[in-house]
Amino acid sequence: MVTPYPPISDGIASYAVQSVRRLRDLGHTVEVLSPGPSAAHHHIDLRGPRGGLALSRRVVDYDRVVVQFHPDFYFEHPSTGWSRTATALGLTAAFVRAREVEVRVHEVDYTWGRSAGPAAMAVRSMWKAADRVVVHSASEKASFVEAFGVRPESVLVVEHGADFLPRCTMSRDQARLSLGISPEDFVFLSIGFIQPHKGFDRAVRAFAALGLGQDLGRVRLDLVGSVRVDAGHYLQYVDDLRESVDATPEVRLHLGYVSDEKFDRWIVASDVVLLPYREIWSSGVLERARLYPVRVIATDVGALADQVLGDDRLTVVENDDYALAQAMASVLGRARPEPAMGKWDVDPDDPASVQRAIEERALLARGGPIPPRAAGAGAALLPASEPLRILEPLGRAAPVSARPGAGLAKRVVARATDWQMQPLVGQVNALREACIRAIDRVAAGQEANLDPTRSDRDQQPTDTLAGGSPPSSAR
Repeated sequence: MVTPYPPISDGIASYAVQSVRRLRDLGHTVEVLSPGPSAAHHHIDLRGPRGGLALSRRVVDYDRVVVQFHPDFYFEHPSTGWSRTATALGLTAAFVRAREVEVRVHEVDYTWGRSAGPAAMAVRSMWKAADRVVVHSASEKASFVEAFGVRPESVLVVEHGADFLPRCTMSRDQARLSLGISPEDFVFLSIGFIQPHKGFDRAVRAFAALGLGQDLGRVRLDLVGSVRVDAGHYLQYVDDLRESVDATPEVRLHLGYVSDEKFDRWIVASDVVLLPYREIWSSGVLERARLYPVRVIATDVGALADQVLGDDRLTVVENDDYALAQAMASVLGRARPEPAMGKWDVDPDDPASVQRAIEERALLARGGPIPPRAAGAGAALLPASEPLRILEPLGRAAPVSARPGAGLAKRVVARATDWQMQPLVGQVNALREACIRAIDRVAAGQEANLDPTRSDRDQQPTDTLAGGSPPSSAR
C-alpha cells in the first residue's frame, strides 16, 4: 500500500491504517510505502516525476499495489503544465509495471482531465493505466468517468467507511467527564483539519445568529482540529477563526491534532456533529460519526448527500449559512432565526432597504454589534492590534518554478534547510499571535476601567500570559 502513514498527522494516514488492518485480517501480507518518515516499511519521496519513476522500480515485487491518492502527495503545488505532465507520466509508468494496481481516490481535480494539451493527455493516460479506481459515491464515479475518459467498469464505488471500526469504548457521560464537558450541556461539534473549505467559521456564525451563547452553560459549540498545511492563508484563516471564537460566547476552539481515540471520543461526547463544508469530495468525519448514536448536520456539497442515504440521523441542508442555522434551531426545538442569513428581501429601488440588509449581513458576519470604544464616538472601531493583523502569518514559499531545473534546485534547498526553517517560522508566528493578543488584552482592560457599565465578570481576563496554563486555543 502506497500511502501516508502514522505517526504522520493526516486523515488519509488514519484511513490507510484501517485498510491495512482489514487486508491483514483477510489473510494478506501487506507492506506499506510512505512518502515520508513514518511507521511504514519503506519510504521514498513520491512528489514530482522522480517519485513516479522511483515507485515504478518498487511495484514489480508485489502481487497487488493499492495507492491512496491525493494530488498533494504526488504533484507539485502549485503545479505547472510541464511538471504535471512529467509527474503523470511517471505514475503511468508505475501503474503499467505493476501486476495489479488499485487507486483509492480521496480527492482529484476534474479540470485536469477536461482541459486540452499534453498535461491533460498525460493525466488521462495515468488513470487509464490503473486496473481499478475506487471512489466513494455514484456521483463521484459519473464525474470521474466523464472527466478522464476511463472505462466505467474500471471505476468501483466503495463506502468511505467500509473499513472503519469504532475506537472509543467510553459512554457519553464518561467521554464528557474526560473532556471537561457538563452532562447537561447540549454540544455542537465541528472537528477535523482546519481549512477554509471545511467551513468552521460558518458554524460559528450560525451559532452566533441563533443567540445560543446567551444560554450560558446550556448550549455550546466546540471546534476541534489542527492545521494540515503550514501556509500563510491557512494560518490567517485560523487567526480569523480564533477572533470569531473569542467574540462569541460558549464557542471554544481546541487547536491541535488529536489521537484517533480522542477524535472518536469527541464525537461520542457531542449531541450534533456539524459539517458546514464549502466543498468536499466525501467525508471521513461523517463516516466516523455514523459509528456512534449521534446526529449529523451537513451541507449539500460533493458526495455528502450520497453518504447519508438511508440514515435518518443525518441531515443534509442547502449549502447556505441560513439553512445551517435553521437546521441547528430545529434540533434544539427553537424558532428559526430571523432575519435569514444570506436571504434578505431587498428592494433595489429603496436605498433604506439596501442599507438595512448591509447592516444585518455585517452584524451576522461579526457575530454581534461592534463594542463601543472608550475614547468616544469619533474613535476608530478597529481592534488595537489591527496594524499587526494586517501582516499575514509567515509561511514557507512553495519550492516550484516554471523554469526547467529551477524547481528541482529549490526543492533540494528546501529539504536541506527545512529542519532549520520550520522552528523559525513557527516562532515568528507565535510571537505575532502573542503580540496581537497582548495588545487587545491591554486595550480591553483600559476600556473596562473607563466603562462603568461593564460588570466585574466581563472584566475578568480570559487567559493569562504568566502564572497559569494557557487555553487550548493559545497552544
